[in-house]
Amino acid sequence: MKFVIVFVALFALAYAAPAAPEAEIVELRSDVDPEKYSFALKTSDGTSVSYTHLDVYKRQVAHGSYSFVADDGQTYTVTYVADENGFQPSGAHLPVAPEA
Repeated sequence: MKFVIVFVALFALAYAAPAAPEAEIVELRSDVDPEKYSFALKTSDGTSVSYTHLDVYKRQVAHGSYSFVADDGQTYTVTYVADENGFQPSGAHLPVAPEA
């Protein structure tokens, strides 16, 4: 279920992005095992995505990151974990909730 949420979120992000010049894939790796799935993608325009999904003792955990170069020329990176506590993104440009 969490995989679907992460996939839909990344799909929505990609769909909402303005059209950019075509980029070429410069690196693509994937690894599939019974307890682990991972992939990494880098393109010529500076975009990168990495994702790992683990099935450890019936506990589903996904973590990864994505980076992109924005219109202002700055590279933004988001790292995340999705587990029984939900989707937990972090990045230097994201707001942080105050401590309770």
